[in-house]
Amino acid sequence: MQIILRLVISAILGGFIGFERGMHNKRTAGFRTHILVCLGSALIMLTSIYMFQLYGGKASVDPGRIAAGVVTGIGFLGAGTIIRSGASVTGLTTAASLWTVSAIGLAIGSGLYTAGCATTVIVFTVLYLLRKVPIERKQ
Repeated sequence: MQIILRLVISAILGGFIGFERGMHNKRTAGFRTHILVCLGSALIMLTSIYMFQLYGGKASVDPGRIAAGVVTGIGFLGAGTIIRSGASVTGLTTAASLWTVSAIGLAIGSGLYTAGCATTVIVFTVLYLLRKVPIERKQ
C-alpha cells in the first residue's frame, strides 16, 4: 500500500506543476509530461530502495546511483524543451520544472512526503506568482 501511495502522490504533485505549465501554453512539456516524469522518478527511486534492501550486504549497492542517473537523464529530456531562435531562447523554465519534478518524484519515492509537497508548493509559487513580477530585460 505504501508503494501505491507514493506513486499516486508523485503523480498528483507532478500534475500540479504540469497543470501550471499547460495553463500558460508551454506545450513542449505540459500536464501529462510532468506527471510521467514525476511518476517515473518515484518508481525508479522505489526500485532503487528495493534493490538496496534486497541486495544490501550481498553486493555493493548504492541507492543514490540510480537517482543520479535520473538527474542526468532528465537533463536530456529538458534539453529537448529548450528552443533557440536568433538571440531568443525559450523553454528554459519548462526544462527547469521538469528537472525539479524529477527531484520531487525521487523525494516522494524515498518517502520524503514533506519535502516533496513543500517543493511542489514552492515551484508552483515560482511558476505562477513570480510570472507577474515585472523584470527589466536588457535589449
